[in-house]
Amino acid sequence: MTDTAEPTAPPTKRQRQAARIAEAASRPIGWTLLKILLLAIVDAIAVYAAFVLFTHREWLILGIVVVVTVVVNWIYFSRKRVPAKYLTPGIIFLIVFQVFTLLYTGYIGFTNYGTGHNGTKEQAISSLLASAQERVEDSPTYPVTVVEQFGSYGLLVTDPETGDALLGTAEQPLQAVDAQFEGGQAVAVDGWTTLPLAEVFTLSDELEKLSVPFSDDPNDGSLRAPDGQKGYLYVSTLEYDAGAGTITDTTTGTVYSDIGTGAFTSDAGEELLPGWQTTVGFDNFVRAVTDSSIRGPLISVTIWTFVFAIVSVASTFFLGLLLALVFNNTRMRFRNGYRIILILPYAFPAFLSALVWAGMMNESFGFINQVIFGGAEIPWLTDPVLAKVSVLLVNLWLGFPYMFLVCMGALQGIPGEVNEAAVMDGANPWQIFRRIKLPLLLVTVAPLLISSFAFNFNNFNLIYMLTNGGPRFDDVSIPVGHTDILISMVYKVAFTGQNRDYGLASAFTILIFIVVATISIISFRKTKALEELN
Repeated sequence: MTDTAEPTAPPTKRQRQAARIAEAASRPIGWTLLKILLLAIVDAIAVYAAFVLFTHREWLILGIVVVVTVVVNWIYFSRKRVPAKYLTPGIIFLIVFQVFTLLYTGYIGFTNYGTGHNGTKEQAISSLLASAQERVEDSPTYPVTVVEQFGSYGLLVTDPETGDALLGTAEQPLQAVDAQFEGGQAVAVDGWTTLPLAEVFTLSDELEKLSVPFSDDPNDGSLRAPDGQKGYLYVSTLEYDAGAGTITDTTTGTVYSDIGTGAFTSDAGEELLPGWQTTVGFDNFVRAVTDSSIRGPLISVTIWTFVFAIVSVASTFFLGLLLALVFNNTRMRFRNGYRIILILPYAFPAFLSALVWAGMMNESFGFINQVIFGGAEIPWLTDPVLAKVSVLLVNLWLGFPYMFLVCMGALQGIPGEVNEAAVMDGANPWQIFRRIKLPLLLVTVAPLLISSFAFNFNNFNLIYMLTNGGPRFDDVSIPVGHTDILISMVYKVAFTGQNRDYGLASAFTILIFIVVATISIISFRKTKALEELN
């Protein structure tokens, strides 16, 4: 006798809602509160970022922040989309710290961004006119009250002719506002904090730099109040013609035009700086290979970079392999103690070790010259050839422990039966190493050698801490030296010297990326042949 189950009706919508509520109530409330707390922190940061972007009128970035925040809340408050909850943080960090950085660097490489070209055209015009301003001799005196809002200062001005209240900042020209008056002077306005006179006296440096545009027309001049109490009209000796796109120096009559290079330029080739950021196409790449003052050091630095990376990888690998073969012998006593001593250089921070070596190699009072060579004055870090030798020696000392550990692990992974079989076939130790152990070792080590080459190709810490790229080349337009590698040269082009050229530095960065990526791809394809040994 068999029992037949009666068919059950599908749950209604209300029953499904009740089931979801019951399931949610059965979950630990701590995880729910933690999720709400973390999302609240994320939303608070997003709201603050949105407010800042709104005040600076960065509409595109503001829209991206709002959309990403809404999507994140939708994902984590949803009961489904479990994979997205795990992938979202990683994707966001990948886009922000990798994709965006790479794309932005590529974009900068095609611009003239750098000293004198780091803003918009409107900002450059305002800066030029402000830098050439002179006080109008018959300027009326404007009663001024210093106000503050969100860390920015403004001037609350009383028009001496009409008695109206005007408010302006360095970014916003004077505009009429409803203000509170005392004794015929505007002293307060809604949304702004009036600063007491005692605090105004402490802001003399900021107020001397504060220049409030008188109107939307930059030729109308600006209002300045160095003492924070009385303002005067200042007019520039440079006159901007928006229709013609020119600036005229009223004192000399020289006309400066926008010729598309990111700066107003006269017929004689004289530029007015600051200029503005603009796209220059492949000019940075062309300048890197055609400008003799850049091409010469670039070729030398490129050759030294390859030599440094190749020699560093080869020397550290073979020294590490030699030590691994020695200490892999089971008949050696106190092997563990020796291994600990050998990996000590790897345990210390590389930048700290480089600083210690820089002190030891000092020509005048270094330990090596004073103690080992009896007071000799050997220019380890100041002679072009010795400086390169010193860099390679220090990098060998820093890098061989890593190769020693890698080779030690790879050798221990080779089965002992392979060695025994080779001995039974009459192979000597050199043949066993060359034809059996080394090929099997390279199967594991080859990818690490490629990554080590890429690391040393961009080993900025060692060069910067040990020699700072010196000794410096003579008669070059960029501050580079004999031991500089490409990445340290990029740093100096971008962040040192009086003229910082971020566009040229980004172009160099793109070239480095292409070189390293090409070498890595070719090397990884070549190492696939070693996989057949397995």
